[in-house]
Amino acid sequence: MAARLVIVVLSVALGVLLVAPRHDRSPYLRDDIRIPVPEGHYSLAVTIVRPRGDGPFGAIVLNHGVGVGAVERFLESPTLLIQAASAFVSRGYVVVMPLRRGFGETGGAFAESPGECSNPHYGRGERAAARDVLAAYEFARKLPYVDPDRMILAGQSAGGVASLYAAAQQPAGLMAVLAFAAGRGADPAGRSGVPCAAEALAALFQDLGVSVRVPVLMYYTENDLYFGPSASRSWFQRLQAGGVRGEYVLQPPFGENGHFVFGDTNGIPLWLPTVERFLERHGIPFAPKRAA
Repeated sequence: MAARLVIVVLSVALGVLLVAPRHDRSPYLRDDIRIPVPEGHYSLAVTIVRPRGDGPFGAIVLNHGVGVGAVERFLESPTLLIQAASAFVSRGYVVVMPLRRGFGETGGAFAESPGECSNPHYGRGERAAARDVLAAYEFARKLPYVDPDRMILAGQSAGGVASLYAAAQQPAGLMAVLAFAAGRGADPAGRSGVPCAAEALAALFQDLGVSVRVPVLMYYTENDLYFGPSASRSWFQRLQAGGVRGEYVLQPPFGENGHFVFGDTNGIPLWLPTVERFLERHGIPFAPKRAA
């Protein structure tokens, strides 16, 4: 890859090192930066993709899942969700994609393990994940081109659960949560669609339902080989039992494993209209951007 000229600017107000965006023919601008985690003594690698213009735009903090092992966590990259992020940018949103501690360029110790399947502690791992998510969230609210009162949390797989846990902390400006194939405890070596310790995670969902005050969309496919319909329905029902305003979508099978519909380019025409209708029902702007 050809070397790029990088301009490094020390931002006192935001306390980060900013890397100048590439100016090319891309429909969006991209910034790759690092931000500090308050009182965390470490920083996060964050990718921002955004519409051209001054805004202010709404912002979506988009959170990745968790690979099966250490190698997959090491290889985690915003590139895996860049097509989905681009779809959000086309609707006039800035997308902020943090790499949580223990993943990709952020590095550090993995802090989200719930422990053994026989006695999991999901809350401990979610607190660690949500700490990083909320650091990115508060950073995004301070960006000069972001409307701090138009914020959305979104995530794929474990990133969906982390988004819900972060939403339960009731951060300012939050309008909705979009959770795609949300879950923990994927067991690729076990029975198809049957996660590890599903009931323990269901209990966590019910606790979160008490505190999440914004509408939640939970989107799954019939052929999710990690979190099948039985598990995902149960998790949604328990979230609803806590009192959350939620909607559950189970779309027909997608590809060989519907768990990855969100990040697949061919999946965008399936979930994007669903997101648009969901947000429209709750009065949240999400219309396609008109050409200038």
